[in-house]
Amino acid sequence: MITYNDVKNDEKIKAYIQKADESLLALGFTEHSFAHVGLVSERAGYILKTLGYPKEDIELVKIAGYLHDIGNIVNRKEHSQSGAVMAFRILDKMNMDAEDIATVVTAIGNHDEGEGEAVNPIAAALIIADKSDVRRTRVRNADIINFDIHDRVNYSVIESNLSVDKSEASVKLSLTIDTEISSVMNYFEIFLKRMLMCQKAATRLKLSFKLFINGQQLL
Repeated sequence: MITYNDVKNDEKIKAYIQKADESLLALGFTEHSFAHVGLVSERAGYILKTLGYPKEDIELVKIAGYLHDIGNIVNRKEHSQSGAVMAFRILDKMNMDAEDIATVVTAIGNHDEGEGEAVNPIAAALIIADKSDVRRTRVRNADIINFDIHDRVNYSVIESNLSVDKSEASVKLSLTIDTEISSVMNYFEIFLKRMLMCQKAATRLKLSFKLFINGQQLL
């Protein structure tokens, strides 16, 4: 079986991730490089591991997490679909089992809030892990005065924690926000669609999705 470490250590894949992120940097987007895909991989794996999914599923969701944004090397628009096609070719050349390729490609092709759906547990865990990555260190604009709303909201997040409570069947995203930089309303203005997508994804995993900001439950 092709493992997460096999994918993570592949030099060609590293190049694709780096070049995809360079395109997003040129467009003014937040960081989508190794820090992001690494965190998404680990969070997605954590979700399924905590819920007792098989080791094979955990490996597949971590692979999907690591590859999920490579489509940005083609174009930001519909990057989930182009990324899924790229992942198919990469994993096929690595001789991954066809059923496993199908699972990874499906998750990648469904991770974006534009057209994506949590069609299976792998896709659901990837969606939650990806959409929960809001943090100050993703902001690359050094000039606070020229922050747009996305920069302000991400920069305002001092602490971010995702936790799964199997006993109460919930997944909780807890954020600590500096409201002098960005209001809670600003957060919902740009992330409401993503949070609703997380709710649907949690349902696929038989969980409820809870959002806490500065200690108060908002979802």
